[in-house]
Amino acid sequence: MDWHRYVIYIAFVVVFAFFAVLLGDQGFLSSNNLLNILRQSATITVIAVGMTYVIACAEIDLSVGSVAGLSSVCCAMAIASWGLVPGILAGLAVGLVVGTINGGLVSLLGIPSFLVTLGMLGIAAGVAQWITDSAPQPILSDSFNLIFGGGNFGPLPGLIVWGGLFVVVGAVVLNKTRFGRQVLATGGNRTAAEFTGIKTKRIKFQVLLISATVASVAGMLYAGRLQSGRFQWGAGDELSAIAAVILGGTSLFGGSGAVVGTMFGALLIGLINNGLILAGLDSSQQQVVRGVIIILAVALARKK
Repeated sequence: MDWHRYVIYIAFVVVFAFFAVLLGDQGFLSSNNLLNILRQSATITVIAVGMTYVIACAEIDLSVGSVAGLSSVCCAMAIASWGLVPGILAGLAVGLVVGTINGGLVSLLGIPSFLVTLGMLGIAAGVAQWITDSAPQPILSDSFNLIFGGGNFGPLPGLIVWGGLFVVVGAVVLNKTRFGRQVLATGGNRTAAEFTGIKTKRIKFQVLLISATVASVAGMLYAGRLQSGRFQWGAGDELSAIAAVILGGTSLFGGSGAVVGTMFGALLIGLINNGLILAGLDSSQQQVVRGVIIILAVALARKK
């Protein structure tokens, strides 16, 4: 049995049971706290679904956190100036523009995605801070805040619905469509994929475009839940997303992808963060644990 396929589910059950026993008298198992874990994990889950495609294609996207922050402030500023629909379009435009630049530089010029997206990380964060003068941009549109994470869809919190929607669509596209098979083939063996007629450059462009666009949606989810746009939203999320993807069973070397596993990876990270907060650990100690998770994720990665 290939235990790598099930390690994320085993780890999730073990960690959940550990915190349930250790923190049961501190409200860990309360319905409010469990829903809070799902809410806090939802945005990372959305980003990580897009990251799954990138890593399955043997690329990397380090700019997603900064794109989320830039999308949130552009969306907030556009809503304040022109209204709801232009604001949403402005937020999506950030992801489309950044994804087009990232994908073009990687697929057309052959620059490694690590270097391109590392540079874009700084550019997007700098632009977001520059255009806002480091000030938060409030969002007074109740409709936007309701739709993007601040309200409920029936009995379920909106953020959970958004996260579930992206997981379902991402899993179906990756596992059941021609595009998904081409992504996995490109990541597994680019030369062999090209011999079968797959346009691997186009696939690389598309996965980076998807990743940035999904990150822009995540930025709007931050903005809706917190009712403001800030350049800080999404900072560091690229590391959490990468860890969630690798822990979820996607090979760091490309060629395989597991969107459902990615969801459990994000939930595991959210579970650990929540448990550490209830246990009284401060933010610096939480960062240490996150670093350990990332190292563990890379250690568990294996080439198909």
